[in-house]
Amino acid sequence: MTTSNSVTLTPDYDPENDKGEFMNPLMKEYFRQQLISWREDLLRESESTIQDTLQSTELQKPDIADRAAAETDHALELRTRDRERKLISKINSTIAKLNDDEYGYCDETGEPISIGRLKARPIATLSLEAQERHERMEKTQA
Repeated sequence: MTTSNSVTLTPDYDPENDKGEFMNPLMKEYFRQQLISWREDLLRESESTIQDTLQSTELQKPDIADRAAAETDHALELRTRDRERKLISKINSTIAKLNDDEYGYCDETGEPISIGRLKARPIATLSLEAQERHERMEKTQA
C-alpha cells in the first residue's frame, strides 16, 4: 500500500477497473508512481552504463576492426543515452501535467485518452484516434 497526497493505493489497484471519475485522485497517483518508477529505472540504467561501459571503453585498439567495433558500440550507447535523456524529459513534463490536472487528456481534442493507452504509454499526449490521424498525415506529407 502506497500513500501520497492523502491517497492510498493498494498493490492490486488497476485504473481500468476503477469505475470512478476519469483521472480521479487514485488514477493520478497510480500514473504518478508509474512515471516516477520509470524515470528512476532510466536514471539507474544510465548511471550504470556511464560507470561500467562508457568510462571503461577503450577506443584506442591496435586492430582497426576492433577499434571500429568499439567506436560503433560507443556511438550506439551514446545515442541510446540521448534517447533516454529525452524520454526522462518527457516523463518530467508528464508529471508536471499530472500536477496541473491536465494529464490523461488528448492535446489535440481535449478528450480523455483511454486508460489502456495510458497504461501502455504513460507519456501519451494524444488519444489513439488522434495519434493515428497524426501518423497518416506524416505518411502523406513525407
